[in-house]
Amino acid sequence: MRYALSLLAGAALPLAFAPFGQFWIAPLSYAVLLYLWRDVAGPRAFGLGFAYGCASFGFGTYWTFIAVRIIGGAPIAVALFLTVGLVVVCAAFVGLAGYVAARWFNTSGAAARLVTLPASFVLCEWLRGWAFTGFGWLSAGYSQTGSWLMGYAPVLGLHGVSWAVLVTAGALVTIAEVAVAASRAAPVGAEALHAQRRRRYAGALAAVLVLAAVWIAGLAAREQRWTTPQQRTLSVALLQGAIVQDLKWKPEQLTSTLELYARLTAQTLGTELIVWPEAAVPTLIEDVRGYVAGVRQASAARGSTVLLGILRGDPEAGQDAAQNVLVALTEPMQTYVKRHLVPFGEYFPVPEFVRGWMRLMNLPSSDIVSGARDQPPLKAAGERIAVTICYEDVFPAEQLHYLPDATLLVNVSNDAWFGDSIAPHQHLQIAQPLAAEVGRYMLRATNTGVTAVIDERGRVLARLRQFEPGVLKATVRGFDGATPYARVGNWAVVLLALGAALTQLPALRAFARRRA
Repeated sequence: MRYALSLLAGAALPLAFAPFGQFWIAPLSYAVLLYLWRDVAGPRAFGLGFAYGCASFGFGTYWTFIAVRIIGGAPIAVALFLTVGLVVVCAAFVGLAGYVAARWFNTSGAAARLVTLPASFVLCEWLRGWAFTGFGWLSAGYSQTGSWLMGYAPVLGLHGVSWAVLVTAGALVTIAEVAVAASRAAPVGAEALHAQRRRRYAGALAAVLVLAAVWIAGLAAREQRWTTPQQRTLSVALLQGAIVQDLKWKPEQLTSTLELYARLTAQTLGTELIVWPEAAVPTLIEDVRGYVAGVRQASAARGSTVLLGILRGDPEAGQDAAQNVLVALTEPMQTYVKRHLVPFGEYFPVPEFVRGWMRLMNLPSSDIVSGARDQPPLKAAGERIAVTICYEDVFPAEQLHYLPDATLLVNVSNDAWFGDSIAPHQHLQIAQPLAAEVGRYMLRATNTGVTAVIDERGRVLARLRQFEPGVLKATVRGFDGATPYARVGNWAVVLLALGAALTQLPALRAFARRRA
């Protein structure tokens, strides 16, 4: 029964995220998991967490199979291996949170639900975000882009929002347990039982107070301005070509792609900043120098600056090795090179004999070359622009070197890899906390959607329909200053969670009692 409940609760969790947006499901789903971790041994806690993770990531990231098999054309065995492997690895981090709590801490009672288990979960979620190159998708905090808890994003970052979700879940379990216990009549004179109930009522009262404090503080923080808007406004245009992935890279499609983006750009000339999606031009910039020069000349003549997604040959290795770049068509041109690459998508962490097999199977086997870790902001249209390409926005701590210098965020993506699945909507939601964490507008230009403008509080102000070519125009502002999260990154929430967990370590509690 415990494993069945764990699977059901995990399967319901993706409904809390985009495109469903039922944020209230997240604390309820996690509440079931925290309840199931009550008074179990470490291995069983791992198993329950693993089952929960397999269900949540299985239903929440099924689109991996679409990208690898349906769009990418990989053999079904390879697609299943990568899809199931991703789910298993992510689920293991959920299981690890339960194992650590059950192995070294107490997992029942108000303190466990409000302190130990949420802290353990957040620490393992943070670990999942960078271990094995990191995969922060479906982090608990992403579910709350529509709730008061987003107020914690500029203070403690995404994992601070996750912590608030897990504390909420723990409070709900504690309150529910007391409500159930109160419905059972106690025998007259059962002093031990009455004393136990008094302790439970005290725990329930603490849970109610913590629950209220977490949500009210989230609302208060959401209304706080941490950064300062500039006086000048900026007109922007985000282009969406809507070229499906199975056509995008065909050589015969290149001419029509170039004509499409030239036409969309011509419609927006005079706009100060024009942003093309990731690899909007699906070839090396060295092969289309004349075209790029023409776009640059036409835009400059009308006072516009174009940010163009394209590939280029690695300056060190030449055209035999490519880089995924965003080029600012300024004088001189500036280039941002994608730093955090997608495993098995842009590079293949496999031995050479596996690469040989991949070549025999006519599978991609060449690595994209990554850029430097500390690239400066692009200076364009009077702004200093912090750039991310594709799923780099899942790693907010890697973007903090831009700040407080950068005034505006730009993300370019190609989510055509995921077809008409939930992944593009989840990816848009991932960009929202990043904007709130650093207090900057986010301009998000994508190939097939979802192209959107996000304000400094993480709210989507405007968006384009998926799979339709078009232009999204908006007026935005640059921002100065730094949020608390931008100054310290994830270290604040990690140290706070670690400290909170250690306060519940039985050995330390016993030592404190002896000292008292």
